Amino acid sequence: MAKPTKPASFEAAMTELEGLIAEMERGDTTLDASLAAYKRGGELIRYCQEQLAAAEQQIKVLDGDQLKPFTVEDAE
Repeated sequence: MAKPTKPASFEAAMTELEGLIAEMERGDTTLDASLAAYKRGGELIRYCQEQLAAAEQQIKVLDGDQLKPFTVEDAE
């Protein structure tokens, strides 16, 4: 069994996930292909969750271990 490939980035994972969803929604794939797409989708979701958690941790470090609501004024 081949090890799943790691996406190049969060954005790449989201793009691949959107493609898998569209493919499955068309309903013209075989059962085996649908199961493989579902499994890959789960892997991509986990990867995205890990990336978001890492980004949140970096924000906590930058803000002194305290998350604050982001406002437009913060961006300026």
